[in-house]
Amino acid sequence: MSNYSSDLLRLLEERGYIHQVTDAAGLDALAAKQVVPGYIGFDATAPSLHVGSLVQIMMLRRLQQAGHKPIVVMGGGTTKVGDPSGKDESRKMLTSEDIAANIAGIREVFERLLTFGDGPTDAVMVDNDEWLSQLGYIELLRDVGPHFTINRMLTFDSVKLRLDREQPLTFLEFNYMILQAYDFRELAQRYGCRLQMGGSDQWGNIVNGMELARRMDGSELFGLTTPLLTTADGAKMGKTAAGAVWLNEAQLPNYDFWQYWRNVDDRDVGRFLRLFTDLSLEEIARLEALEGAEINRAKTVLASEVTKLVRGEEAAGLAERTAAETFAGGGAGEDLPSLAVGDEGMRIGAVLTALGFTASNGEAKRKLAEGAVKLDGETITDPGFLVSITAEDEAKLSLGKKKHAILRR
Repeated sequence: MSNYSSDLLRLLEERGYIHQVTDAAGLDALAAKQVVPGYIGFDATAPSLHVGSLVQIMMLRRLQQAGHKPIVVMGGGTTKVGDPSGKDESRKMLTSEDIAANIAGIREVFERLLTFGDGPTDAVMVDNDEWLSQLGYIELLRDVGPHFTINRMLTFDSVKLRLDREQPLTFLEFNYMILQAYDFRELAQRYGCRLQMGGSDQWGNIVNGMELARRMDGSELFGLTTPLLTTADGAKMGKTAAGAVWLNEAQLPNYDFWQYWRNVDDRDVGRFLRLFTDLSLEEIARLEALEGAEINRAKTVLASEVTKLVRGEEAAGLAERTAAETFAGGGAGEDLPSLAVGDEGMRIGAVLTALGFTASNGEAKRKLAEGAVKLDGETITDPGFLVSITAEDEAKLSLGKKKHAILRR
């Protein structure tokens, strides 16, 4: 039985989103009586977010499902500075044009998962460059500077970890937490925002923003963080040997996105169904209870439900059919990644690396030596093997049981 009276905190609790809340009773009471605008910030360092950000995006979706207002803050301003959290090195500088293009790409996913508009619970997307670029340096120092002590800033994990490892932390990045705190205060004034959410590594930054608004304006704000999301084997969510699992199709094909979810560890299935799908808790409990080979049914449901939300119904259906044809019928589904080897053909190692199946030619050689590579069902072990295909034909390349591609001329 939940301890909460508001739909919002009950929903977040039962689906596993809550790690820390600054004042759970206060937020619960507020959410039970009025629409609470809440925000999460996303930096625009790439044209797509990856799976590591999906739990935050889903939290904004839950906020809206519970009758509240999501504010998506794109960090057009803070991206120019760089968040030191969990980073060993400074972020490369992007131009304003790069940042604008990245924001346009990132918006696609939010438009699938949130309802935007002018209504009281409709989502809005704002760019913190709007107010951060207008700030005069002297004005910032005078109005905001007195509310931060260097002693306290040095205790934040994002700063401490870099200093402990004796890695340089620039003055530019040291300012990041001040700008993020200023964002919360500004959003409270502009949009009546009362809640900031984020990953557990953002706790210090969130509390900073609450404190700044309290000291400058007497506002009462709230913070809520999610647990640090790792897979059952301890890996960080959204990272694979082949690279980041991007949310946008332009950065990662639909089939590969679907496969990422289909291949999760058995132990993660229930948790991921609660966090990343809209299935009922009763249905999730039923799927989670499946055992042995049956658990694969639950993984297929997980893969299709997440792909449906992030990439759309058509992408999910096509990926699921492709997987069924590829694995069950030995055929080649239409949504598999494909590669043209050209008139001259390509060496098998180069093909594996070009597809992203292996990270290097050295890894390709090892996979070939292990007998893990098949071309139209025939095992290939010779790294010098030349793949050449006639104009009207195509061939199916497989690495192990899970990676497949179509090769054409």
